Amino acid sequence: MEKLKFILFSVVTLALVGILGYWSISTLQSGPESKARQRIQALEKQNAELAKEIKKLSGEKSTLQFKLAELTPPPAPAASAVIVYKYQDLINELQKLIDDNIFLKLKSRGTRVGTVQKFLNIYNNTSNKIDNDYGEGTVKAVMAFQKASGLNADGEAGADTFRAMIDWLKKQS
Repeated sequence: MEKLKFILFSVVTLALVGILGYWSISTLQSGPESKARQRIQALEKQNAELAKEIKKLSGEKSTLQFKLAELTPPPAPAASAVIVYKYQDLINELQKLIDDNIFLKLKSRGTRVGTVQKFLNIYNNTSNKIDNDYGEGTVKAVMAFQKASGLNADGEAGADTFRAMIDWLKKQS
């Protein structure tokens, strides 16, 4: 009977040793695996902390947005439609002369001269022919306009004269 107890004890002991050996081998990790697992755990912890921080900051953001909305004045009423003047096309043509830095004088020719002549017909309430030629008649009419506008009355049309023409046209609308 003593032998039977010994055999039974030996079998149980061997089974326990076998189970413990299997467990230790199956859970054994290499150095890099262990380091990677530790790194993953550290990153998961950091991620959880950052998620808490995001939640906290989101709440603060909502509060600040609400306070900002209280402090912000209401938007100004929308500006009315763009002003379109009676002589808008001519104003645009004169503005293009300014933008292109055009200077017209005696013996100038072309459609740009015609733009000035259109203005002079409106200004003087005349219907003179628009011949695109900056002749003596155009020089005299420009001089009269310049004098009436307080400009240097030299009969030559440049940016200042064109601006005065635009201002005068805008007042007519």
